[in-house]
Amino acid sequence: MADSAAQDATEQLLDLKLAFLAGEPPACVLALARKDLVDLQLIWNSGYLANLQVDRHQNSTYTTTILKRIISEAELSSDAVSDELYEEFSQRMLSKAKDSLLNRMDHIYKEISFLSSTHDNTSSRLISVVARLSCSSNMLEGDTGCSLWPSSLFLSEFILSYPKIFSTKCCFELGSGVGLVGICLNYVGASKVILTDGDTSTLTNMKENMKLNNLCIEQEDSKVLKESKNKVECNYLSWEEVSESDLSAYQPDIVLGADIIYDPVCVPHLVQVLSMLLRPDRRQGKTNGKSGDECETEGPVAYIATVVRNAETFNCFAKAAADAKLYAVNITSSAAPSNFLPYMLSYDRSNVQLLKITLLS
Repeated sequence: MADSAAQDATEQLLDLKLAFLAGEPPACVLALARKDLVDLQLIWNSGYLANLQVDRHQNSTYTTTILKRIISEAELSSDAVSDELYEEFSQRMLSKAKDSLLNRMDHIYKEISFLSSTHDNTSSRLISVVARLSCSSNMLEGDTGCSLWPSSLFLSEFILSYPKIFSTKCCFELGSGVGLVGICLNYVGASKVILTDGDTSTLTNMKENMKLNNLCIEQEDSKVLKESKNKVECNYLSWEEVSESDLSAYQPDIVLGADIIYDPVCVPHLVQVLSMLLRPDRRQGKTNGKSGDECETEGPVAYIATVVRNAETFNCFAKAAADAKLYAVNITSSAAPSNFLPYMLSYDRSNVQLLKITLLS
């Protein structure tokens, strides 16, 4: 019993650490701390959270906000707040006032850790892959491409849950954003990963994220890439302007997208791009002989994760896809991914749908 309780406490503290590094909302981080039934002040004073701030990988403003919430909750519960907490908070606020750069910071750094579902004799919480990401902290002003969305997390979990689908395959992502899906594709052994986006600032940030994760960015006539296991290419792609000849160099086995069905104006262009990438004569599809298994087709096939925020927009996509002879199947239930992110309380996977799309012959 004692060993089990100790292991539970260790796992709960790990969840707390990972939530902090992932930049979870302060309320979610503190909820995990309460779940551990440990005094919030003790957690902070132990240095467990504060010491996780390394270089620029955590925004000091975020850390200060959590400290402020700890003090506020202690005061509301009539607990005595330690002098150390008040002093540290005062120092942080003074430092923030002096540092004008903090007021202009529009990006924060997050570490998204996917926990393995495997178990051993020492721990049931093993980290399988960690993605280090520069994300926007100002998406309300239009910086949505540099934000982390639930569909991207869901699609990443799907990739990690069914690695054999993507292993040794050429994978092409539309609207890659921060590049999280690409990092997971590389981890499961995709033969090539092609990330694309139609926003230049998003593309620049995506390339920086690949460097943060020590992934090789393919350059023209690059010899380094041939010797590297990390095969990632980041390209500009405008759905409105791309032509058949522009895509002729790509022969993806699998096309992916997360939260790319969001604007009815973009729907016709998206459908056109999908139709060109999924043409059977571009990459002859073949199956492994297992009939009826929605996850065993080798391609060409597309997997699109989306949150249906507007039914009219989604129906517009469904109609345009059908008119273009794109066959879309909702496989959310039959191919539900494992929960690799149990510590991310803000991530609601229940709203995400996963579509498998093929081009009818």
